[in-house]
Amino acid sequence: MGFSNSSCVLLVMFFMGVVSAQLSTNFYSSSCPKLLPTVRSAVQSAISKETRMGASLLRLHFHDCFVNGCDGSILLDDTSSFTGEKQAAPNVRSARGFEVVDNIKSAVENVCPGVVSCADILAISARDSVNILGGPTWGVKLGRRDSRTASQAAANNSIPRPTSSLSALVSSFSAVGLSAKDMVALSGSHTIGQARCTTFRARIYNETNNLDASFATSRRSNCPRATGSGDDNLAPLDIQSPTTFNNDYYKNLINQKGLLHSDQQLFNGGSADATVRQYSSNPSQFSADFAAAMIKMGDNKPLTGSSGEIRKNCRRPN
Repeated sequence: MGFSNSSCVLLVMFFMGVVSAQLSTNFYSSSCPKLLPTVRSAVQSAISKETRMGASLLRLHFHDCFVNGCDGSILLDDTSSFTGEKQAAPNVRSARGFEVVDNIKSAVENVCPGVVSCADILAISARDSVNILGGPTWGVKLGRRDSRTASQAAANNSIPRPTSSLSALVSSFSAVGLSAKDMVALSGSHTIGQARCTTFRARIYNETNNLDASFATSRRSNCPRATGSGDDNLAPLDIQSPTTFNNDYYKNLINQKGLLHSDQQLFNGGSADATVRQYSSNPSQFSADFAAAMIKMGDNKPLTGSSGEIRKNCRRPN
């Protein structure tokens, strides 16, 4: 017995709906063919001015995806109707690069106005930052739309803390569909970037197990014990090569030189030790797993189809 015409139409509509909800690497290939080189050029320019910006842009994508999906919500300023994520504990005085995102958005708007979401710009910028600083590249899946709201409470609850235990890290990543192995690979993003004294003070003064003594001493020189003194002083997350994306982060962990408590938790006699050892000795495996995990993270609950919007200004809903 064949389908009736109405059944066929319904089936086609159903499959169109399924397809529209899928991200794809060629989503803008006809609507904005100059998108990728435009973003790449703007990211390259920002990193040329300040190398640290690559890590900052990568982090914005992370902190976006961990809070109600990869929807550009981290970029929204507070409004009368919601308190945004910029002032949440993991982001305040810490998340940065918003002006650079504005610049990238402006460049994209110049070549194809009203087409590309801020959420997608974050995803592309993260990939380009990693690659420009020496790391792998990957095909970024696109087609996300932007949220019209943000949640400070969700940011406070969802983003992993620098004080997290291994089990807390596994849980945080699991909540956004990422495995323990993905978590170890994505933690390798700490091969670049800087951390504020407030995030590692307790580790360098209070921890003795699994902390290299000379490393602790060197970090204390720029991070006073007293709270309120030097809180914003910076230290590189990767002491060996802080501006190059490579696998030195894992070598540091094996040498008990993880800057954050949460970093060293990955190599502390627990379930993540074997993966850390693997990545420390096999940079190509780390690169491949990192790229795969980034794609997986980017798939977290995107707004697609007619959900959300394409923001004109990344800082506010249309």
